Amino acid sequence: MTAMERGYEEQSAQTGIKQELEQIEIELLLSGVHRLYGYDFRNYALPSLRRRIWHHVHTENVPSISALQEKVLHNRDCFERFVYSLSIPVTEMFRDPGLFLTFRQKVIPLLRTYPYIRIWHAGCSTGEEVYSMAILLHEEGLYDKARIYATDMNARSLQQAKEGVYEISKMKQYTKNYMEAGGTRAFSEYYTAKYNSVILQPYLRKNIIFAEHNLATDTSFNEFNVIFCRNVMIYFNDELRDHVHGLFHESLSRFGVLVLGSKESIHFTRFSDSYEPLDRVEKIYRKNK
Repeated sequence: MTAMERGYEEQSAQTGIKQELEQIEIELLLSGVHRLYGYDFRNYALPSLRRRIWHHVHTENVPSISALQEKVLHNRDCFERFVYSLSIPVTEMFRDPGLFLTFRQKVIPLLRTYPYIRIWHAGCSTGEEVYSMAILLHEEGLYDKARIYATDMNARSLQQAKEGVYEISKMKQYTKNYMEAGGTRAFSEYYTAKYNSVILQPYLRKNIIFAEHNLATDTSFNEFNVIFCRNVMIYFNDELRDHVHGLFHESLSRFGVLVLGSKESIHFTRFSDSYEPLDRVEKIYRKNK
């Protein structure tokens, strides 16, 4: 064996040890968070989880994942920052306008036949998608007979969602989304501008119930006609994703509608035969058994 080959083997061995140590540190961190706080990230997809953990290591200015674990377990504020960093909200009002336009065209006619409508937005983040639904139902004359349950595991995001206050700089994009989603009014009717922020009209909140709910650990809490869960399960591994699909299947009423994100699908899950597509492109499925 040449010196170069020996050096390559030694480098590979050191890399393997480093990766194994990192894996152990991540597992200990997540196990500690689960045991102490009840938040379970152990079945999140490792690549994205690893990136977010290392980002938080640098944010907290600590030298290692083990040091982050000590800080998270002994400092509640640090823990809350850690949870927020693992559930970074990426959302906007009427995000993916084509989805909301299709929802108007294909799902709203179904909802008109119900005497009462229950909708669950799972992983609602800071609430933009929830208020988009409230506006859509309001314009279709269905909001008064609807209840929207907006849940997330992130308390900070939920608090912002409850307040309904957003940056005024985002309104140009939100207005564009709204019009492309089939909006029938001036979008500015739905908010009041104040300094650099806008506050959504109070009547949009009247039929929304905000609550903490962890898809990894919490159970079903009601029966729903529609469940929105978009771009949440892309961060889960196969085991957790299958668990969440089971939760949704249990929570949907017969002929209930499941709406997933653009990179998600009901296919390759044990529930794929339990749904029929209302729209394959927009990932809207109807439960048939």
